[in-house]
Amino acid sequence: MPLLVLVIAALLVGGVVGLAASRWPVGAERPHVARVGLARRLDPGAATGLALTLALVVLIGGGLVLAVLAFVIRSDPDAIGLDAAAADWGDDEATSFTADVLNAITKVGAPGSIVVLAIVLGVVETVRTRSKWVIPFLFLVVAGNGTITTTIKNLADRVRPTLNPVAETLGPSFPSGHSSWSAAFFAAAALLLARGRGRRTRIVLSGVAAGAAVTIAATRVLLDVHWLSDVVAGLALGWAWFAVCAIAFGGRLLEFGATAEEMGGQRDPPARYVASKRAS
Repeated sequence: MPLLVLVIAALLVGGVVGLAASRWPVGAERPHVARVGLARRLDPGAATGLALTLALVVLIGGGLVLAVLAFVIRSDPDAIGLDAAAADWGDDEATSFTADVLNAITKVGAPGSIVVLAIVLGVVETVRTRSKWVIPFLFLVVAGNGTITTTIKNLADRVRPTLNPVAETLGPSFPSGHSSWSAAFFAAAALLLARGRGRRTRIVLSGVAAGAAVTIAATRVLLDVHWLSDVVAGLALGWAWFAVCAIAFGGRLLEFGATAEEMGGQRDPPARYVASKRAS
């Protein structure tokens, strides 16, 4: 049963995000008008504008979720009834087989695993796009998220669930580090890998990134090493921090500034795309 819940959660979230990504513009009715500064970043007529507008929405929404949860659990660690219910259900439904599968999945979201994945992605994307900003972008996403998560953990100092003996050896509970690291990294990976690719690829990458983050977050609850509110806060934090980084790097640094027509019709190899942008 826990594995079924995991699959349903991943498919549901991935499907919703993929559906949202399918609304991405592939063309525009009017010629693109050059804009600068904030106006360009909020212009829905450009792929950059829409991406960064959505990033701003994610940043505000994620920040609000994190702030509310932090306030509630700081006032009363037991205030959220769903936390105990989810922990009890995970413990009741656990088997040795599901525990092995969940532990294998959760390791993907461990800080060490995310760092290795980020290094590999940084090298691959730097070679593919010839952009010097890929590695700094990933470094800020991963290192910044880790620093913020650890700081909030120490400030909140929330006790973990007691049903799994391993939990008490893992330090403060709120927010979930695996969840925040996964949310931030996989969102950044989807953004980088989607550059210069077709519409279907962008949809799939968006859905997979969201589904993977939610899957890893869910394992933390099902393994009884985090409260449900911990992983919700972790996801909110990771996506919000990714949004900050996307806004910071979303101008000419990562060359997201193509018009919707260019992004929709792009079929040239990435190196040619970058060269043509620079020449213009």
